[in-house]
Amino acid sequence: MFRRMFRADFRGFLFCLLMAAVPAIGPAQSFVLDLPLQSQQAVISQRIGITDVTINYHRPLANDRKVWGDLVPYGKVWRAGANINTTITFSDPVLIEGKPLDKGTYGLHMIPNADEWTIIFSKNSTSWGSFTYDEKEDALRVTVKPKAADMHNALTYDFDDLKPDSAVVELEWEKVAVPVKVSVDVHSVVDASLKKQLRNLSQYTWISWDEAANYMLAEKINLDEALGFANKSIENEDRFENETTKAKVLTALNRKDDAAVAQKKALEFASPLQMHGYARQLMGEKRNEEAYAIFRENAKKHPDQWFVHTGLARMYSAQGKFDDATKEMQLSVAAAPENQKTYLDGLEKRLESKQDIN
Repeated sequence: MFRRMFRADFRGFLFCLLMAAVPAIGPAQSFVLDLPLQSQQAVISQRIGITDVTINYHRPLANDRKVWGDLVPYGKVWRAGANINTTITFSDPVLIEGKPLDKGTYGLHMIPNADEWTIIFSKNSTSWGSFTYDEKEDALRVTVKPKAADMHNALTYDFDDLKPDSAVVELEWEKVAVPVKVSVDVHSVVDASLKKQLRNLSQYTWISWDEAANYMLAEKINLDEALGFANKSIENEDRFENETTKAKVLTALNRKDDAAVAQKKALEFASPLQMHGYARQLMGEKRNEEAYAIFRENAKKHPDQWFVHTGLARMYSAQGKFDDATKEMQLSVAAAPENQKTYLDGLEKRLESKQDIN
């Protein structure tokens, strides 16, 4: 009997407690039902390198009210949105305004003032707003300067000033914007990620190791490791692509003789189109004599391919031999597929006018 009375009294107490809270929440909102909220939820994400930054928040409306210093008081901790915690998630470690913050999900709070804001990343990301905020749970605090902005009736988060290794998270509401710079050590993050990725099934394909080597080559980092990746790619399957990658890495390491051996081997695997493309690349690098040798060899081995005549036409054009170039381009036009003829006709007309087509 006593237990039944206690349960009934407790349920009644809980119901009264909930009803007392309802006016603060709003007539269209509920603790227990999924109903529309006055401040609607939004999620925005940005990738920096391979690091994802995601903000989950609710968007209160200004609706002609004075926001800063009134609706949102100065000098007090604010939930940086509405309803439950505004949260920000980083998939990798980052720098916030130059200060380190580990990967994870944080409750985002702010202390606004007229000329300076404190941005707080709390280890507690599951509370209702900032009402139970505890400074002892701070993971990081930084200060930033607000700036004037165009009118935003709805609170908005955006990512601006995008760079390969950073972005600016910007809160915009009413006529104020608050920028916070997020930076990532992209090279370290990618290097760690590659080590994990290359232990899964991707380790058994030539292309994964080749892509990893080319990334490091393009970024001019860890070239010895890039060479190891190129060799692993070749172990899986020896091809024109990965031998060419190896040659490029060796060149970057100033091992030119070894690079020449690798490139020679690459050409042994090359298709006629790959040989043509490599010769065009050499011309782009002003290595014309090497390019001419490959154009001639390609034409000797594969005289029935239309693009080898295009290659010879480019060679002759670069040498100022426009009559010879025109003849080769005519052969190319005659054998080319229909979707290439218009482009090649244009090159032929330029050659007839003694214009270099390179």
